[in-house]
Amino acid sequence: MTSLTGDRPSHRAGAGPEIRRAAPGKGRPGVGWAVPGLLFFGLFALLPMAGVVYLSLTSWNGITAPQFTGWHNWSRFLGDHQMVQSTLVTGVLLVGNIAVQAPISILLGVWSAGRQRNRAVLSAIFFLPLLLSTAATAVMWRQLLDPNFGLPSKMSWLFLGDQNMLGTQAGAIVCLIAVTSWQFIPFHTLLYQGAARNVPATLYQAAELDGAGRVRQFWSITLPQLRNTVVTSTTFMVVGGLTAFDVVLLLTNGGPGTDTAILPFQMYQTAFVTYDYGYASAVATFLLLLATGASLLLVRLTGYHKMNSTLEGL
Repeated sequence: MTSLTGDRPSHRAGAGPEIRRAAPGKGRPGVGWAVPGLLFFGLFALLPMAGVVYLSLTSWNGITAPQFTGWHNWSRFLGDHQMVQSTLVTGVLLVGNIAVQAPISILLGVWSAGRQRNRAVLSAIFFLPLLLSTAATAVMWRQLLDPNFGLPSKMSWLFLGDQNMLGTQAGAIVCLIAVTSWQFIPFHTLLYQGAARNVPATLYQAAELDGAGRVRQFWSITLPQLRNTVVTSTTFMVVGGLTAFDVVLLLTNGGPGTDTAILPFQMYQTAFVTYDYGYASAVATFLLLLATGASLLLVRLTGYHKMNSTLEGL
């Protein structure tokens, strides 16, 4: 019994050991442990970004000394019709990739986390595209989509028009989304597979007792439990979609014409074809701001910044 003074009862003989929780913050590494990481981040991230921002205010051909021009590159960027079109194409590809990759990755991730027959073998085969480089993937699909010697010439019933999928803007955009999704859906599936395996089995057992079927369990249990992973995966898609250009370079080369010339591709062309590094730095800075803003907006809208870890002490 509890004493009149309010003290807890003394530990009885034979009882289990008393559970003691560590005080908040006790045992955690001090600030000094973060110094190497901060130095590494500052040297290889902040310093190069600061250099790009400075170059965006200059005129530089890569050989002579940069000449400070102020906001000339930025005013030129805002009035450049091609850059406006590239921004729109970048947004279309970004939205298309998220719309295709997110639902397929969630469904495949949840499926691969189960105990189906031959699941391990099928999952290993499905994850093979993740092992290929983006350059090899783009070259392979360019050959497969060739209207004269590729799949369109052998399976014309699958393709519309003259079977030249890369010859129109709509067809080229569809191909870019399809190829990118084919390669990177396995990566996001891995994220969802790991998250789905951490969902407590007791939730499903309780749902079965209440008469909930598999579809109802997915919408009421699995998907809410994957909320953190959905935000993380989508953030990867946003940042990757705003920074990757190699698949565009090797699959469409920005064509037909400049219909698929996304912002990273324009940055590459401006810097390494026309040697206008100052203007290319302005495009790079805009991409940096766009990716950072999109990521922060995504975190803010989803409430990810308010989510707490389920691990004790974190």
